[in-house]
Amino acid sequence: MLLSVDHVTHYRYDRPVRGVVQSHRLMPSKFDGQQVLDWSVTMTGGTMGSAFRDGAGDWVQGWTVAGPVDEIEVRVSGRVLTTDLAGILRGHKEIVPPEAYLRDTDTTVADAALIELGQLIAAADSPLSGCHALMEAISAAIAYKPGTTRAQTTAAQALAQGEGVCQDHAQALISAARAGGIPARYVSGYLQSGQDGMDHEAAHAWGELYVAGIGWIGFDPANQCCPDARYIRIGSGLDAQDAAPIRGISRGSGAEILSVTVAVQTQEQ
Repeated sequence: MLLSVDHVTHYRYDRPVRGVVQSHRLMPSKFDGQQVLDWSVTMTGGTMGSAFRDGAGDWVQGWTVAGPVDEIEVRVSGRVLTTDLAGILRGHKEIVPPEAYLRDTDTTVADAALIELGQLIAAADSPLSGCHALMEAISAAIAYKPGTTRAQTTAAQALAQGEGVCQDHAQALISAARAGGIPARYVSGYLQSGQDGMDHEAAHAWGELYVAGIGWIGFDPANQCCPDARYIRIGSGLDAQDAAPIRGISRGSGAEILSVTVAVQTQEQ
């Protein structure tokens, strides 16, 4: 499937700031399931700094903007040819061992309810079927409802209130999986826009669980499926903050107002 991406992140400050420094994970991952045909990342007034590929295989690019500045736009656009690999991350080069993703973070510490869900893995016929059962359970336990959680909402909080967005589904999934002894990580990326053609409010997120003998496999509780050709994988981390496509700081006291639009659509090959 040939997918086109137009992703705009707009920052506005109520008072000009002295400068902005950002770190971007906005390049599609290199693996057998996707081939980048063209891709660009631009930042209003930005100067591109150093870049590197980290141990998880993600491309990290630094940017700076000299102030005073009261408005910044980060625009991502490009085309990616995708292949359905049933969620398996085949051909992806990384050096971080899977066991490193058994670590908890502040937002993914498992409470009693998440630990109980994690037991679905051991109760299943195989680790793979257990991971699928866990995905279905998380999907059923957390109804998709935008505006009910915040960026700081933990996996336990989202599960307790029974509502959230893809970030909450992904963090609850990886929290419960780790409690069940399965290495798990948060993945940021894109998902093809719906049939209505409306732009998404933000980029998509899902989880990857490590199954011995197979490797990393993606699971998306928000859509009750493994990532297929509709998905573009960007980067990963221990939780949503660790895998954030854009991280940064601004120098100044101006309040930041953020807006994001994402359109991912199919094109004829």
